[in-house]
Amino acid sequence: MALILLSNLVILLGIMTLLWGVSLVLRDVSIVDPFWGTGFVIVAWMTALRHEVISSRVLLLAILVTLWGLRLSLFLLIRNWGHAEDKRYAAMRAKNGPKFAWKSLFSVFWLQAFILWFVAQPIQVAGIANLASPLTLIDFAGIALWAVGVAFESIGDAQLARFKARPENAGKVMDRGLWAWTRHPNYFGDFCVWWGIYMIAAMGSAWWTILSPLTMSWLLMKVSGVTLLESTIADRRPDYADYKRRTSAFFPRPPKPRAG
Repeated sequence: MALILLSNLVILLGIMTLLWGVSLVLRDVSIVDPFWGTGFVIVAWMTALRHEVISSRVLLLAILVTLWGLRLSLFLLIRNWGHAEDKRYAAMRAKNGPKFAWKSLFSVFWLQAFILWFVAQPIQVAGIANLASPLTLIDFAGIALWAVGVAFESIGDAQLARFKARPENAGKVMDRGLWAWTRHPNYFGDFCVWWGIYMIAAMGSAWWTILSPLTMSWLLMKVSGVTLLESTIADRRPDYADYKRRTSAFFPRPPKPRAG
């Protein structure tokens, strides 16, 4: 098992290194973002296809990861196409100067490769075990949770895209649809997806990989998700303070009344 996990990590690092080379030519580190979802798809199928006969649970995991990952990658690719480098990476580039080229390899591309590999541990471990046991109620509960997550991500992204496409909404806060129930429906959706995946993988002997969904939850709520996004948004959106008061940060709940 350890050898397969290590080989998956090496392959991911190799792919990310190639992607880093493309980013140097384009001077745009943002190209790493659309690869995030696709990276999980690659890991899932690399692991599953090592077997001549793939168990129903491993095949299910690979299909669910593929549907989630390709949707996310395609969405981010379309959203970022034709735009300048993401302001997060542009700020890092400005801060580090010429050193950023090499620093981005370690602090962006290889770091994301390692995080992706670690979060994907349940998929890999269940895929390596390839147990031919029947699906259980927990598996179906995991599928349901995964479906809730994909719905929150897909609907939330579509609602925000339509909102931003209207010129009269420039500078305003999106507080409609799912965004009235949680300030980050896409992050909550990701949370549901990975706990759903874990539930299915746990029934395939990967129960001990619980640190992977816990890490993903921590990243979404405390590091690269909610906390990072909201660190500057109040300065750019005057109405955000009231929206923040009315709306749950992560887990959906009915919104509070508007002030006044």
